[in-house]
Amino acid sequence: MVENRLNKLTRPSKEYPRSFVPDDLDFSEWENLEPLYKNLLDRKLDSKEALEQWFLDSSELSAVVSEEGSRRHIANTCATNDDKLEKAHLHFVQNIVPKIEPFGNDLNLKLLDCPHLKELDQNRYEVYIRDCRNDIELFCEENIPIQVEIAKLSQEYNKIFGSMTVNYKGKEYPVPQMALFLQQNDRELRFETFKLTAERMLEDSEKLDDLYDKMLKLRVQVAKNAGFDNFVDYQFRAWGRFDYKPEDCFDFHNAIEKYVVPLTLKMAEDKKQGLNIDSLRPWDTLVDRYGRDPLKPFDTTDKLVSGCREIFGKVDAELGDNFQKIIDLGLLDLDSRKGKAPGGYQSSLTEMRLPFVFMNAVGINRDVTTLLHEGGHAFHQFAVRDERILSYRHSPTEFAEVASMSMELLGASYLEKFYNPGDAARARRAHLEKTIELLPMIAMGDAFQHWVYTHPEHTSKERSDYWVGLGERFGRGVDWTGFEETHRFSWHGIMHIFVIPFYFIEYGIAQLGALQVWQNSIKDKKNAVKAYKSALRLGGSRPLPELFKAANTKFDFSDKIIQPLMAEVTEEVKQQGKLESR
Repeated sequence: MVENRLNKLTRPSKEYPRSFVPDDLDFSEWENLEPLYKNLLDRKLDSKEALEQWFLDSSELSAVVSEEGSRRHIANTCATNDDKLEKAHLHFVQNIVPKIEPFGNDLNLKLLDCPHLKELDQNRYEVYIRDCRNDIELFCEENIPIQVEIAKLSQEYNKIFGSMTVNYKGKEYPVPQMALFLQQNDRELRFETFKLTAERMLEDSEKLDDLYDKMLKLRVQVAKNAGFDNFVDYQFRAWGRFDYKPEDCFDFHNAIEKYVVPLTLKMAEDKKQGLNIDSLRPWDTLVDRYGRDPLKPFDTTDKLVSGCREIFGKVDAELGDNFQKIIDLGLLDLDSRKGKAPGGYQSSLTEMRLPFVFMNAVGINRDVTTLLHEGGHAFHQFAVRDERILSYRHSPTEFAEVASMSMELLGASYLEKFYNPGDAARARRAHLEKTIELLPMIAMGDAFQHWVYTHPEHTSKERSDYWVGLGERFGRGVDWTGFEETHRFSWHGIMHIFVIPFYFIEYGIAQLGALQVWQNSIKDKKNAVKAYKSALRLGGSRPLPELFKAANTKFDFSDKIIQPLMAEVTEEVKQQGKLESR
């Protein structure tokens, strides 16, 4: 089994040594950090050179502190049932982060007040200064304790899901592992395991609904305190969405409904015919349409890692070397187990300037896609390692997901590492179909949150009713008869809605960018990968449309992009379908 060795990676970094923060800094108490923030706040910025050094020292301190928070969060999500790790994470969230935020605002004010700011390269610092002004406008001291409470509730969500298990035939399974049974050809087995999982999740539905009500109330208050009419407008600013508005999201929803939903309904009909069933039920969505055994790409995570290492190397030698470094340093935690938080993520170790990859692998084809996806995020981190300004080592999320989703598609060309040619084509066809299915789900999740936060006085029933209505608008032909309550609360399983509000449309925008990278690779793989890597190296140093342009793609999520992309994806699905094993 691949071992998580993050705790053996000691700081400070040998590659990027500290020059401002003491090497022996103790993060456990605010009193040890406060003098460093006061130093930055009190320092005289009497020249351009002094200002530039101030930038670097500020970035170093932020990177060191941010990594401490990331390490505690990673440790906690890897073992949500460890009280000591939870306490350490919450201590940082409750007692360190809230004390940093006022200093962050004061430092932003100090920067904008500096007379030497205009002497800096304005192109170089354009995005930094823009974001700095935005942070100042959003800052509200009243919101600091509220954000702490929201963070605690987010941790509670992870804890609830991390503790969910299902007993099946005398064995206890974490809920993510139950997906294995939904790929089996035995329909009765699929029904039985789906029913058990649904019943288990419904046990916590009231608890999760109450949790969300608390989050909603707090977020509405945050927006009000900051001077916004609603949380939608506040969060758009908080996410730094300078290049599009809520109305653009509504255009995306409409385009998905018009050009993508008909494709998902057609796929549902094809699956019904292939399985020879009258209606597509929730336990039929993951099974193969021709009744074939599930794809089994690996039986140990070691094989998953080695296979993806080879795929990354085939896409690009440098990317393969980057992933090898992740392996060598043990910056992976991949196996699903009891007590582990749900989902998958890549976390940035901002001082070491390295990525950490977390997921819940259970031996299915989706796990390969997930590791390719998180690998794309990891390569983004490697691409910006030498960027000296911390904020530029993070791109806007709309483009950060292009990095990961593009790698899913680029890596899919080499799935023969896990399968024979016919099964590799089957996996590619399935991945493209999942891409089609994902877009309505993104539109549904985004539309749901727009409604929730513009109707904050809604009841729990009204909220679930609206979710069901969206299912009819963006659905994929699934019959929920007999499991209406499961359907009504199915949004409870979407971590983003609880923990990262409005972080959903980014997946849709990015998916369209990634499909354009994929289009480019079909015509000219070498130059497509070259442009992809060039865009990654920009990090967050340029506005969003420029990042897309650097990757030789268009920042556009209207029907002008969606309609032709869907036509090409549909054609490729047909071609892979002809090649797959039957």
